Amino acid sequence: MSTSTPRASRVHIGIFGKVNSGKSTLLNALTSQEVALVSAEKGTTTDPVYKAMEITGIGPVVFIDTAGFDDAGSLGAMRLERTQEITKKTDMAIVLFADTDVEKGISWIRNFEEQNVKVIAVVNDMENNNAAEIVSKIPGGAIVVNALKKHNIEELRNAIIEKYPNDKEIEITGDLAKENDTVMLVMPQDIQAPKGRLILPQVQTIRELLDKKCIVISCTTDKMDETLAALKKAPSLIICDSQAFKAVSEKKPSESLLTSFSVLFAAYKGDIETFLAGAKAIDSLTKDSHVLIAEACTHAPQSEDIGRVKIPNLLRKKFGDMSITVVSGTDFPKDLTKYNLIIHCGACMFNRKYVLSRIEEAKTQGVPITNYGIAIAHIHGIFLHSSNTSLRVK
Repeated sequence: MSTSTPRASRVHIGIFGKVNSGKSTLLNALTSQEVALVSAEKGTTTDPVYKAMEITGIGPVVFIDTAGFDDAGSLGAMRLERTQEITKKTDMAIVLFADTDVEKGISWIRNFEEQNVKVIAVVNDMENNNAAEIVSKIPGGAIVVNALKKHNIEELRNAIIEKYPNDKEIEITGDLAKENDTVMLVMPQDIQAPKGRLILPQVQTIRELLDKKCIVISCTTDKMDETLAALKKAPSLIICDSQAFKAVSEKKPSESLLTSFSVLFAAYKGDIETFLAGAKAIDSLTKDSHVLIAEACTHAPQSEDIGRVKIPNLLRKKFGDMSITVVSGTDFPKDLTKYNLIIHCGACMFNRKYVLSRIEEAKTQGVPITNYGIAIAHIHGIFLHSSNTSLRVK
């Protein structure tokens, strides 16, 4: 079993620059590995290249090598579109310059800064270019490296650490759980759970609770009664799969707070206030509405699939045979205005920056957006209590 940090939980550092500016060479130098294919031929990097590693002072990161932002031709346009998609995932951007024509790179820096993305300008000191002149044209200056000879790579690493301070991490369970609390996890093992394994949100939540020194007990939905009976007192918090909200809420002790993995991840990966507001749009749906369901995973559809089967069934049972579109992975429509509501998964496979970028796209186009857990809770008449992510029956 892999013990590495999931990519979605790593700081995403994108490397951007013109074609043949040395982006792939810089990635190889930063990681001390031949990760990316390097060639003098233009357009060598087509699909983004990801490399996970640890940086002392930050922790787990993933570097992303991208195609040149001046790539030309029909294939170049497609590669540029993928590079643009990477900007939505980027927590920190390294913009690489290699010639005195710097305006394009500067415009990219400004765009990143407008999105509150931290940026480091880097000049690649290549043969026959004038690094000093290039630096003089970049507002705020730049770090000069020689990616091929690995000169000043350590200075760049230090700049990454300095530019990206260790802010307090967002917790999955927040203030819902503290040391010595008993937390009960009700985890139905449906067809989507890989045989012999738990799904990622369950694993991450258990690990955080153990780090908090909580007492963690797990069961499946059909063993909830026996598990509660085995405890001397009611658990402080119960976390269940969103699909089990109705069954668990009917059985839970009145003093136990209730939430779901999906609701927790709504705050951990996204903007829970926007999701809560978006859920109110469910009450206005009709049989003529059009709903978009977006899942981060790209698994094959299953008979018990929550996004492709269960949520559509809930909506159609309540409102009639409405139009429902399902997209997965990085597929996300540019024009969202034809949808009355977007329901997003918990996004355990996406980093927070990417989820927030989708939320912003929905808000900009005036389309309400919520997530799986909050939508299911709303449909079943379960509501968010107070200002945290606990749930209780209405």
